[in-house]
Amino acid sequence: MNTATQQDHEFLTRVLALAQRSRDEGHHPFAAMVVAADGAVLAEAMNASSSDRTAHAEMNALRQASQRYSPEQLAGATLYANAEPCAMCAGGTYWSGVGRVVYAMSEASLLRLTGSDPENPTLSLPCREVFARGQRPTEVVGPLREDEARLAHAGFWRK
Repeated sequence: MNTATQQDHEFLTRVLALAQRSRDEGHHPFAAMVVAADGAVLAEAMNASSSDRTAHAEMNALRQASQRYSPEQLAGATLYANAEPCAMCAGGTYWSGVGRVVYAMSEASLLRLTGSDPENPTLSLPCREVFARGQRPTEVVGPLREDEARLAHAGFWRK
């Protein structure tokens, strides 16, 4: 596992608050941000999968960033997420060219929270495994701050 920086913790704090906002606004409690190496926020998004099952927070942020920034700019960027990117979101990260991922809660921990809730049929496929199949490296840092990440999910999922 690679080491988290102070900037990583600062952006995780922001993404954890955004995940709570997503829940407060009636969406699933997920959020993501794409941040340039210099700390500029390139995109941020909440989950919108209640209307589009592919509209995970990570995919929404990656789409925004990919439309506005070049592959060279994204290569040095980091995707921050309150939960480990699922296989779809890891694939989206890879195809967008974002070179780094930092997440708060693991997919395994998320599964323990969601159980068999049909709203989140969790795939048991760590993002590191998805990235390991790619032709370019994607750095992954996480899980970090799992206890904090669980807070937005408390009582949300049926088991």
